[in-house]
Amino acid sequence: MTTPVKPINLFEYETCAKEHLSQMALDYYASGAWDEITLRDNRAAFERYKLRPRMLVDVSQRDLSTKILGQTLPLPILIAPMAFQCLAHPEGEIATAKAAAKLGSTMVLSTLATKSIEEVASVSQNPNYRLWFQLYVHRDRGLTKSLVERAYKAGYQALCLTVDAPVLGKRERDMRNQFVLPQGMELANLTPLSDLEIGYKPGESGLFAYFLEQLNPALTWKDLEWLQSLSPLPLVVKGILRGDDAVRAVECGAKAIIVSNHGGRQLDSAIASIDALSEIVAAVGNQADVLVDGGIRRGTDILKALALGAKAVLLGRPILWGLAVGGEAGVQHVLELLRDELDIAMALSGCAKLSDIDPSLVVALKYLNINY
Repeated sequence: MTTPVKPINLFEYETCAKEHLSQMALDYYASGAWDEITLRDNRAAFERYKLRPRMLVDVSQRDLSTKILGQTLPLPILIAPMAFQCLAHPEGEIATAKAAAKLGSTMVLSTLATKSIEEVASVSQNPNYRLWFQLYVHRDRGLTKSLVERAYKAGYQALCLTVDAPVLGKRERDMRNQFVLPQGMELANLTPLSDLEIGYKPGESGLFAYFLEQLNPALTWKDLEWLQSLSPLPLVVKGILRGDDAVRAVECGAKAIIVSNHGGRQLDSAIASIDALSEIVAAVGNQADVLVDGGIRRGTDILKALALGAKAVLLGRPILWGLAVGGEAGVQHVLELLRDELDIAMALSGCAKLSDIDPSLVVALKYLNINY
């Protein structure tokens, strides 16, 4: 009997995952909004940045640790908040959390998780394990308050507010599939609201209906003060693509900014996250930690993001591919692959530690005299 070949990179994990997912789940995870221009550009944008390595540097010992929100992390890779992970594997967010704990990677748990805040918090006693809670603000402020209080009580270490989803982007693959959660699967942290068919209309996505019915599109900057009054957790603002918005977030108390276009799933034709990074880093200076997500598939992508000023990156879809293929072990392997690729890329670029990585290491292809 032939032993299955283990994927050797994140692209191979995506290919393998297609064999393990239903068409509805695959389309939900993989799709972007409308024509998926931003979805594609998140990946293409990384390829427009080229590396300028330094030579004859002692890289015999390398250190991948970084500091986020005052805490030292062993590697600059966090797991982005992603909904409905039980669509990929029965253990869902629990498996992802166990893998993150083993590597000391910070996991950001989605409001729309299929495992509860408390279940995910209980999986590991690893002192390097960090958990953040991603928040969607609901029309019911009592529910929102309860979510924040539960996260704080369970030991989460930051509150990550997603600001780029006042309404849900139109994801046409989900519309065609009339996406709903399978029978028996629920929103573990929102049990009274678990039926995604609230407001359901034929030909529409159940998730779109949920956002329309439950989430608050009237959220503004002034609401950040109210959110911070609910707990002492530091506030991270996710979904920023402009320098002026980043400055406003810091003025309103944000301790970290995640440069993100929601994986190309919200406003199609929005700028690629990596293309927005430098402006935001320059705008906030050292007033807040800046992170970035979207399109990261190689260790060289992480190196480029760090060179452009990010303190760390968040990884999304590849975690789901690893989860679908191998559960906890698949997620762990995805993280290990990226960690090891970054380690090699640093060595080949003359960088022994993350502080050696600076903007001189990258150049944008659009500024070179090259026809392509």
